[in-house]
Order: sequence, then structure tokens, then C-alpha cells
Amino acid sequence: MNKLSIINNNGIATVTINNPPVNVLTIDLINELNAFVLSLKDDRDTKVVVFKSLHAEFFLAHLDLNVINGTQGGQAASIEFNHMIANIKTMKQLSVAVVDGVARGGGNEFVMACDLAYGTENSAFAQPEIHVNIPTGGQGAVQFARRLGKNKALQALLLGNDFTAQQAEALNIITQYVPKAEMDGFLAQTLGVISQLEVRDIVMYKAIIDASIKDENAGAELELRYFLERAKEDKTQAIIGAFLKHGGQTEREAKDMQGIFMDTAAELSE
Repeated sequence: MNKLSIINNNGIATVTINNPPVNVLTIDLINELNAFVLSLKDDRDTKVVVFKSLHAEFFLAHLDLNVINGTQGGQAASIEFNHMIANIKTMKQLSVAVVDGVARGGGNEFVMACDLAYGTENSAFAQPEIHVNIPTGGQGAVQFARRLGKNKALQALLLGNDFTAQQAEALNIITQYVPKAEMDGFLAQTLGVISQLEVRDIVMYKAIIDASIKDENAGAELELRYFLERAKEDKTQAIIGAFLKHGGQTEREAKDMQGIFMDTAAELSE
């Protein structure tokens, strides 16, 4: 039985996860998620992938505790989970976690692997692995260290306590807290804009950001290389021409920058 329901609409793939009873990351679910993510490798039509849960209380509970053992099969399943996290992080498309329930352990690691993550008032985020005598296994500690800093990461990992969406936003575990009642409208507006871009635009900024986090100078070099390459494109020159025609670099920019962009897009789509 498929544990993923996938709907494609205007460049946005919405993936709904349903693995009863509590959306545990079992090997079957991991394999299905891996297969889906890898299937997008050469997909230029899909710009955004949104991960949601069908469960009322759980986004993803955690990695299946039955595979956390010393057996060959258990170790292999744990490694596949780690591969899944890596695969999500290297997707060309923009990955988005929409969390309206619990995301602990591997569930929280899944959330942090996504490019953007939004949580409602019903969500909770934690890395409680220490209480079952293991460290995080899907880059949870790595991400906490990079996002929270040494002292906050150490406290969070040693306590294993839950964070609300507001707390998770403040700690940079998720991108933003969004009330459930406002989530659909927020996603439609935010992802609607991004889905109009090309996949290569998303890939470009992912590459610049990743390089910059590792090495500021390397990021600066990559950014300049992209800038000079894009400046030569006919598409760039056409956009700049239309932008100037509709009030770019005039006083209209002060109060109506979006209007100039809209008029520019309208002309170029004719």
C-alpha cells in the first residue's frame, strides 16, 4: 500500500504522508520517500515539493525503533534513513515541510532537511534520542549545532525536550510559525511566487547559500560567476528592457516596485 499521496498543480507537488498508526519512519516509508525524491532528479516542471501529513497529531513521529539494533537489516535500514535525509537536502526543487503535528527524532530531522519549514500551533519539534541511549542519526545534532550554536544545541540534545513552532522559529529549527487558519493562504501566496521561477533559479540560490555557509569567499566567487553568466542571457536583457520601460529606475520604484515587476511580466508573457 502506498504511503504517499502526490498531487501536482502548476509546478507544485504536494506529498501527503500516511503511514498509520502514527507516521513512524518505517523502512517501507523511507524507501517510498527515497524513490519519489530521486524520481525528481531530471524533472524541470516541478519547482516546489510540499510535504504534509494526513495524521491529525503527527507529522512524522520518528525513525522506527524496531530498526535501531545491531542486526544487519536494522543497520541497513538506519543507513537508508540517513541517505533519505541527504537526498532531500540535494533536491533541485524547493522542499517545504508543512508541520501541523509532532515531529520528533527522525521526523524533526526530516523537517530540517527541507529547504523551508512551517509549523502551526499544533506542532512540536524535538531530538529526544538520548533517552533511548543513542545520538541523533539523521544529522539532528549536526543541524542543531549549526542552527542553535554550541550551548543551546547541547542543552536541547541532552534534554530532548519539545519546542513549539514559535520556539522552533526563534531557534532557526523551522523557517516560520504560521497559524493553522492562515496556512493555506500563506502557502498559496508564498509558493505561488516561487513556482513561477525556473528550477535552475532555485538550484542557483541553493548553491550560493550552501557555498557561503561553508566558506564566505567561495560563496562570493560562485555568486559573481552566476551573476556574470546570467547578465549575458537574452532573457535577462529582455526583462531589464521591459523593466526600464515600465518605470524602473524612476520614482515609481519608491512605492510600486511590485507593480513594475507585474507590468514587466505581463509584457514579456504576450
